[in-house]
Amino acid sequence: MRTEIDNTHLIITACGPDRPGLVERLSGCIADSGCSIEESRMSALAGQCTIAVLAAGPWHALSKLEGQLDALGTSLGLTLHHERTGKRAAPAIPYSVELITADRPGVVRNLAAFFTRSGINIEDLQSSTYPAPHTGSTSLSVVMTVGIPANMHIATLRGDFLDYCDSLNLDATLEPVRG
Repeated sequence: MRTEIDNTHLIITACGPDRPGLVERLSGCIADSGCSIEESRMSALAGQCTIAVLAAGPWHALSKLEGQLDALGTSLGLTLHHERTGKRAAPAIPYSVELITADRPGVVRNLAAFFTRSGINIEDLQSSTYPAPHTGSTSLSVVMTVGIPANMHIATLRGDFLDYCDSLNLDATLEPVRG
């Protein structure tokens, strides 16, 4: 069972129509409650935005923040969800994966399946499509950060990953994240 001391973090997710001021209002509410933002992500896609925030603070500041989120969501026209959590354990070794290929169904799924089978967590993923130079065909770019367990043999993993990518005609790299 978690205690209040363990629950010093709050995950907040928000989704809704994108417009200027959303990040300012959400981050202002967090700061005004006496909390800080440890990690955050925001993305606008097709006129909609998604925001994910890991807020930290003492239990009373997080309680104050929780009490304000419903009204904030309503005033901003966003669907907000929040949940208390403890700080995650020390992360695995972060590696960056970059991939470019002709766009076709299943590329991201296949890439995710490789890491799932290897027991590796995907910690961040971004993908986009763009017209390829000269041909105009659609290309896919995927950039992700994965957490590799410290006991995993990196050279073997890299070889297996590159062989896997070659078998699917994917141009990819797997490199340590540089600080």
